[in-house]
Amino acid sequence: MSKQLFKAFPEVSSKQWKQLIQADLKGEDYNETLIWKTNEGINVKPFYHADEFAALPDITASKATQWNICQTIFVASVSKSNAKAVDAIQRGAERIKFILPTEDISLKDLLVNINLSETAIYFELQFLNSEFVKELSSIPSKAGIYIQSDIIGHLARTGNWFSNLKDDHQQFEAIVNTTSSFSVDVSLYQNAGATMVQQLAYAMAHANEYLNHFNTNEKQDIKVIFNVAVGTNYFFEIAKLRALRVLWEALANEYQIPTYCYIFATPTKRNKTLYDYNTNMLRTTTECMSAVLGGADTICNLAYDAIYHKDNEFGERISRNQLLVLKHESYFDKVNNPSDGAYYIESITTQLAEKALTLFKEIEANGGFLHQLKEGLIQRKIKESAAKEQEQFNSGEDILLGTNKHPNPKDKMKHELELYPFVKTNPVKTLIEPIIEKRLAETIEQKRLEDE
Repeated sequence: MSKQLFKAFPEVSSKQWKQLIQADLKGEDYNETLIWKTNEGINVKPFYHADEFAALPDITASKATQWNICQTIFVASVSKSNAKAVDAIQRGAERIKFILPTEDISLKDLLVNINLSETAIYFELQFLNSEFVKELSSIPSKAGIYIQSDIIGHLARTGNWFSNLKDDHQQFEAIVNTTSSFSVDVSLYQNAGATMVQQLAYAMAHANEYLNHFNTNEKQDIKVIFNVAVGTNYFFEIAKLRALRVLWEALANEYQIPTYCYIFATPTKRNKTLYDYNTNMLRTTTECMSAVLGGADTICNLAYDAIYHKDNEFGERISRNQLLVLKHESYFDKVNNPSDGAYYIESITTQLAEKALTLFKEIEANGGFLHQLKEGLIQRKIKESAAKEQEQFNSGEDILLGTNKHPNPKDKMKHELELYPFVKTNPVKTLIEPIIEKRLAETIEQKRLEDE
């Protein structure tokens, strides 16, 4: 019966589809009208077809059913941070990420009443201390303790080492010997305006600096955590995370280390706005969806008011509930590899990976990532990409509703500012030029605040 049904619908080739579309265009140019080019240099076609693939793509290793909801907590007060973590877990958080500004804290008090058999804990360290990491690693936990320490990421973000190149690498090597893992902060490049190809290539080159430093023959079990920011280009962001795994697998195979990477995802700050701030909830929702479908392991949402409000219960509850709705009401944890076999996503994944690999090889052939950071080449390339994106935003080609399209002139925000929402200028001497995160809407928002 089913075979007879399919006979009634003969296969149509991509060439036949294109001919039909061309006829419907009534003389308009197919390429000019329906194909658009992204900042990554990828031509997006109006349709994708199976006959454009020599073979069906392999099933990816990521499993959407395994993604976890995480709550990030900056530890200014140990007792308050602990209470916030316990409350977040009771309200649906499955992972907790503590950002530690100093080692002068009581870990016992920070983790009291947290069931470490069920809740994995991430520690992002804003300092470098291998002895403290040993203390963290000794905490008994069935769910896992993950330590995120990234000396090259710190250099790229601040322009300086924690101490100096030699001491930082000695401390970092001791940390990796303790944890058998390291992390790579890819979010910095996205938030500063890098294209997806650049983000992927820099992620690989960044990781490769560490792999070159370590004797991987003695570290067969080494693992990597990629901290990734996810933007609003829905399908491309899905493909970006998939391409990240493809690239890491290729690089890891060269070093004969585990090919699975852990992806910790959060929404980008670059497209978030001060005015008409509720649109930030829509943006973060689709960004979290891209992270899930792209195969992120852990997702930590960004509160809609994070750029101008201090941490607050309402904003954190809403951001956590967005993920809870995706998991428990939208059933985004029920299907593994949901984007596998989508010809559009498969095509973008392949193109992003190929272009990023080409750029990665160029970086390695010209001294490597650290050398190009010191020479300012990475910073210059990101600035160029950011300037192009900024120009597209300023001209209205790149739209943020409520900001450069359909703004509400009655919106007043000056009285709402608890945090400074713009790039801070802090003139200090740096070893290299730091990579600066900047939101697209900053210039417009500064003008509007002045006019209030």
